[in-house]
Amino acid sequence: MRIDYDALSKTLAALTEGETDTVALMATMACELHHADDRFDWTGFYRDVGGGLLKIGPYQGGHGCLAIPFGRGVCGAAARTGEVQLVADVEAIADHIACSASTRSEIVLPVWNADGVLLGVLDIDSDRPAAFDEADAEGLARLLAATFAR
Repeated sequence: MRIDYDALSKTLAALTEGETDTVALMATMACELHHADDRFDWTGFYRDVGGGLLKIGPYQGGHGCLAIPFGRGVCGAAARTGEVQLVADVEAIADHIACSASTRSEIVLPVWNADGVLLGVLDIDSDRPAAFDEADAEGLARLLAATFAR
């Protein structure tokens, strides 16, 4: 099954109506995303805790890395640059942090609040190569903006 971003947007809006707690929003989104698409092997958030460091947040799937510096890996690059990281083959990334040996591709998006403050990153891993594309980047960015930048 492939994700329907428009339908998921409506579901997330209904589930999170009136909610302002960032961790509650992350937990709800991670759960809904993870079960919406069979390409998603690990789905979760790394929170910006200051000092150029990301710490594990709510997620679905196997264990994630506990901490990731902004200067390392795909998640660090998304946090450092503020740009979506679309990786077709994690083996081709020299500083990829392998939290799971099964990961073949991933997409990571920065997560901003309404004031433009970086909250962290959304990381989705797949056990399939080249699992993600620009349509995923656009759909996920819309979901993040609707949930965290409202």
